[in-house]
Amino acid sequence: MGNSLQDQLFKAGLASKKQSVRAKKAKNTKEKQQRKGVDVVDEAGDLVKSADEQKRAKDQQLNQQINAAAQSKAIKAQIIELVSLNQITERGEIEFRYNDQGKIKTLMLQNETRELIIKGKLNIVSIDQHHSVVPRAVAAKIAERDEQAIVVANDAVTDEHEDDEYADYKVPDDLMW
Repeated sequence: MGNSLQDQLFKAGLASKKQSVRAKKAKNTKEKQQRKGVDVVDEAGDLVKSADEQKRAKDQQLNQQINAAAQSKAIKAQIIELVSLNQITERGEIEFRYNDQGKIKTLMLQNETRELIIKGKLNIVSIDQHHSVVPRAVAAKIAERDEQAIVVANDAVTDEHEDDEYADYKVPDDLMW
């Protein structure tokens, strides 16, 4: 057990006498240079430091990606909760058609719900290809988290009819646009 590592490697045949002598010379010259005050460049140490810095940078980037994914998941969960608590589930016989990313979609609604959507008091949101009708205030909260979730958000219309030329004429009930 008193053998040095160099002797053990030499006996095992993993190192030659020449390599042993070269290692001793390199160690001695390094020690001499340090005693004289010459700065010795430690290449192996520099490589280890640069590898550590690269690993830290890579780990930091990976952590940022993981945090971004977790944050988007949390936002999606908040939106789903807002929709599930505030959605209007009443369906009716009247079709309401709207544009969703270039495709025409249809919801079957009651007339009152349809009118409120047209007036802008109710909005339609889409979560995971599922469309729901929610109040305007809830849709505003959802828009703060994800603008893409809002499908139909009409501007609020007031019921005032200023200078309406056709106010005296009644529109038939069976006329649908």
